[in-house]
Amino acid sequence: METEAGQSTLEALQEKGTITVGFAGEAPYSFQNDEGELVGASVALQKRIWGELGIENVEGVQAEFGQLIQGLNARHFDVVAAGMSILPERCEQAIFSDPEFQYTTALMVEEGNPFDVHDMQDIAEAQDDGLRMAAMTGAIEATYASALGIDATEVGNPQDGMDLITNGRADVFALTGISLNWMLDNASGDPGVEVTDTFVAVIDGVEQFGAGGTVFRPEDTELRDAYNEKLAEIVGSEEEYLSVVGEWGFTEGERPTGDFTTEDLCAGNIG
Repeated sequence: METEAGQSTLEALQEKGTITVGFAGEAPYSFQNDEGELVGASVALQKRIWGELGIENVEGVQAEFGQLIQGLNARHFDVVAAGMSILPERCEQAIFSDPEFQYTTALMVEEGNPFDVHDMQDIAEAQDDGLRMAAMTGAIEATYASALGIDATEVGNPQDGMDLITNGRADVFALTGISLNWMLDNASGDPGVEVTDTFVAVIDGVEQFGAGGTVFRPEDTELRDAYNEKLAEIVGSEEEYLSVVGEWGFTEGERPTGDFTTEDLCAGNIG
């Protein structure tokens, strides 16, 4: 947003009373419910933190996941609230809050898991048997696939990935376990799919621990720091954390433990 001379982004947003967040429609992080209301765990954090900083309204602009940082830097919205993985290549384009969620990957497959896949290495091996993989454009699972030489069909949103499985046009859809289980639990009827146990992906012998955060433009360090101060109060307490995000299926297992920082993740020091 445009600010007056000498006015910080935070001050301008406080004066306006509204912050606009970019989201990708990935439940249960940030998505629109049947009534068109912006909801989800990321949104709940945004409403809580910005409210405490004097910004009462949180409005959303939906974009494909892979276009969110581009839209942020083009000023289509003020921040990105999508549970986005903190990755070195993304840190070259924007700045991230401290970790808000820790997560691991899971696989959505046809009921019975006919290819018997349980991690990324299984997928790479099963491609020789005709397995077809899907991943979301810009998501970390697409990066894993590329690193392992897996030819994955990319989709714009999670529902499209699930549709490929239910329609028989793909055999496995890789995404965060929390997202896949949410879709399965909220699917209408019997979609004929199942979700594997979550796992930590391994690339070149290194475990790929994942964490996501809110994304800010590089110049908005003051805004990021103010957000982080309030975030620390929530993440630092299991009770507080679950009171904000628990209704969206998040558990103590998703609460960041401090084992790695945004600086570690941006530097790729997570092995």
